[in-house]
Amino acid sequence: MASDPQLRAARLPSQQQVIELLDGEFARVGYEIEDVVIDARARPPRITVIADGDNGLDLEAIAALSRSASDLLDTVDSSKSGSEYVLEVTSPGVDRPLTAEKHYRRARGRKVELTLSDGSVLTGRLGETRDGAVYLVVPEGARGNYSVRELPLSGIAKAVVQVEFSTPNQRELELAGQTGKGAPA
Repeated sequence: MASDPQLRAARLPSQQQVIELLDGEFARVGYEIEDVVIDARARPPRITVIADGDNGLDLEAIAALSRSASDLLDTVDSSKSGSEYVLEVTSPGVDRPLTAEKHYRRARGRKVELTLSDGSVLTGRLGETRDGAVYLVVPEGARGNYSVRELPLSGIAKAVVQVEFSTPNQRELELAGQTGKGAPA
């Protein structure tokens, strides 16, 4: 991220200014700003707003958030004539580690790899997250059999969403609280 002198030289707002300016509007429509990254060295400079919500972030939502973010940032720019930058609104992406309860909740129904505090590794489908615990649907014995394990979040050292290229088993989705196609039950 660019330092304050670099931001001033490029006539860009700071990370905190962007968050303060956009946070209320994003929250009003059900999204939360996860991070703001400002690259004043890029040509043209780039402001990336990473947002997420409990129902994910689809292309339509990204387009609407981009328009409102652009309009709000333009109000700041009017006093800084000549500042040009690229604005990008995006989701955190699948490579973001799950570190907070809200991340697990938002990833419900997704396949994840968990490294537990004891070093063991579990792969399964995220179910409900509540009261400091996550429910993980894991394969059990014969093909097509699954069990649900309750795991305290405090016992998870690392969690990463896995990319899937095939359709998940319907029973596995049901146990995770999904009705299919990623829609919550």
